[in-house]
Amino acid sequence: MDDQTRIELEAAAFRRLVAHLQTRTDVQNIDLMNLAGFCRNCLSKWYRAAADEKGVAVSDAEAREHVYGMPYDEWKAKHQREATAEQKAAFQQANAH
Repeated sequence: MDDQTRIELEAAAFRRLVAHLQTRTDVQNIDLMNLAGFCRNCLSKWYRAAADEKGVAVSDAEAREHVYGMPYDEWKAKHQREATAEQKAAFQQANAH
């Protein structure tokens, strides 16, 4: 496989992942962190870091809006719930290094 095709496939997979997460608003970031070790905020940081590497100016807010599909504050107001004690405990256990 040539590099351009690989890049296009990786980009398509990333877009599909982002679209999937935008439709699965029931899945909270803490659930993603506890299960997979990354969340929507991680994706937005990776997106911004990739832009930085290419010399493209992307703010944190712009990167989050790209991943969330709306401004972050709007997403939080519409979809984010307070983490349960169990979710918080699982997060602390998973991140206790």
